[in-house]
Amino acid sequence: MSLAFAARSLARSAAAARNGSAVRSLHTTVAKASAAEMPDFSAYKKTSSAANDRNFAYFMVGSTGFLTAVAAKNTVHDFLTNLSASADVLALAKVEVDLTTIPEGKNVVVKWRGKPIFIRHRTQDEIQEAASVDVASLRHPESDAERATKPEWLVMLGVCTHLGCVPVGESGDFGGWYCPCHGSHYDISGRIRKGPAPLNLEIPEHSFTEDDKVIIG
Repeated sequence: MSLAFAARSLARSAAAARNGSAVRSLHTTVAKASAAEMPDFSAYKKTSSAANDRNFAYFMVGSTGFLTAVAAKNTVHDFLTNLSASADVLALAKVEVDLTTIPEGKNVVVKWRGKPIFIRHRTQDEIQEAASVDVASLRHPESDAERATKPEWLVMLGVCTHLGCVPVGESGDFGGWYCPCHGSHYDISGRIRKGPAPLNLEIPEHSFTEDDKVIIG
């Protein structure tokens, strides 16, 4: 009885030993297989990270360039817009005046580009007086014919050529315009005759129409 029990115990021990060895062998085999089949991703991870960094850098450079181009375009557009004349300035680029409303021997003042324009309807005596002046004796030599394309109409910029004051009409020592600021005297043709002003009153660009109107500008 004891021999049979001992034999069975020995058989179980041997079987257990064999099973343990088999399990350990299986674990070793699995471990080796896992180690052999598992690829090394470390290099891939480094390469992928570098590629992502480059892509991000390209994206940032492209975005920055695009935003810079848009900002530059807007800046140039705003600059050109500010340089463009406004609607009210364009409206005053030319002024039309009805000459039939100005009596002979009278002045009118109109505004053009923010400056006064003197328009004088001269009498025949005034035309003859202006034409009789010796041009060579003038500080700023100009004949009356050069200044008044239609003798009865004198169109001038009403700004003193000394310091930009506005002269008074039908005044002064020569019956034309007088600047009370510093004592410049202009004759009936608007030419400087006395005082500190160096030049005659300026003649703006103007033209006469067939229906007795003058267009200034």
